[in-house]
Amino acid sequence: MSIHWYVLRTKRHKERIVHCQLQAQEIRVYYPSIEVEPVNPRASSIRPYFPGYMFVHLDLEAEGDNFLRWTPGTHGLVRFGGEPAIVPDNLIHELKKQLAQLQSLKAEKRNLKKGDRVRIVSGPFQGYEAIFDMHLSGKDRVQVLLAYLNGQPQRIRLNARLLEKTS
Repeated sequence: MSIHWYVLRTKRHKERIVHCQLQAQEIRVYYPSIEVEPVNPRASSIRPYFPGYMFVHLDLEAEGDNFLRWTPGTHGLVRFGGEPAIVPDNLIHELKKQLAQLQSLKAEKRNLKKGDRVRIVSGPFQGYEAIFDMHLSGKDRVQVLLAYLNGQPQRIRLNARLLEKTS
């Protein structure tokens, strides 16, 4: 019995459906996804990290892969030289760890409080340090106090994604 992780190719935008179908069949599935702020408010806020792909953990010799090929929304396992591609366990572990870190950074940005020191990491004010002032009515808009030019703090409104909290 040799249980391995394999890469399953799915049809685009069918990842969540395939994930649910395989879980219902009691197959261990890892569907790497990340929370995003979509432009369209009706769009999903969960996006696949690898669009069109996910990972399945099974004993391919015992199970076979016909059911994966014929599961609606899939194209079957990724193969190299006719053999299914095996993904090392440590790669899956590292991927889960990296995605968890990304999600915690996003949560940290949502938990900014008045007076927190922040650094602007992108955009025209990249590299400047500022003081967080307030969340604005837009979904991810914030106001910071930034001292530039004359040294007097100015209110700047920008997207929270452009900030990182400093100590």
